[in-house]
Amino acid sequence: MPTAAERMRTLVEGNSSAVLVIPGLDGADPLSMLPSERSVTEEGDIILRFPADSPAVRAATHAEDDELAAVLEITDIAPVAVCHRVRGRAWIAGWLTPAPDGRRPGRLRLEVGEATVDDLWGADPVEPDEFAIARADPLATHEAELLQHLAAAHGGQLGWLCALVDGRDGRCAAPRGAVPVALDRFGLRVRFSADDGVFDARFDFPAPVVDHGELRRAMHALFDSARDAAQREHGGA
Repeated sequence: MPTAAERMRTLVEGNSSAVLVIPGLDGADPLSMLPSERSVTEEGDIILRFPADSPAVRAATHAEDDELAAVLEITDIAPVAVCHRVRGRAWIAGWLTPAPDGRRPGRLRLEVGEATVDDLWGADPVEPDEFAIARADPLATHEAELLQHLAAAHGGQLGWLCALVDGRDGRCAAPRGAVPVALDRFGLRVRFSADDGVFDARFDFPAPVVDHGELRRAMHALFDSARDAAQREHGGA
């Protein structure tokens, strides 16, 4: 499974929504506190871009040598239509200063102090040094379109996967739906609908994938195994 630092790095560098919270700026327009760009330096600092006249930039500039505390709040929403769409949240507290780049005004640097991620894997703290050396998941850039393609074009195969779920207790006898909710280099997570509600199941790849070619082969193998298991359950039908 991905480490907490890798999950955090993926959220920071991915397409999740983010808002910067600065004590004393509670009355600022929330839209003005949404960074338009996010990136991470080699040292593990987070670079945020805002309009040059935004309240965040003014506050960081006026603070000068004083440490300006701030929290970056990130919310990860599933890119497919599914119940309980919030997949994760992250909170990164640290100190905000103007980034030293006069050619691109509006860039702020958040030095990470404390961080926590709470997602489909669980809730975990993340140390700044762990965050600095972690890398985002290689599939994260295209995860949304991959999940949307699976949901739109492979609904039948996703339903087969229920035959691979251990300890199903009859929940997969007649699943009413299967929606892919998360994909990373280690595997696929699917949300199934059953008569007694919904439940998630995780399907791990035999080995982590690093590109689309490996992902395609891993998905074909997963669907083939699920189809065979489903056919055995129905007497080879």
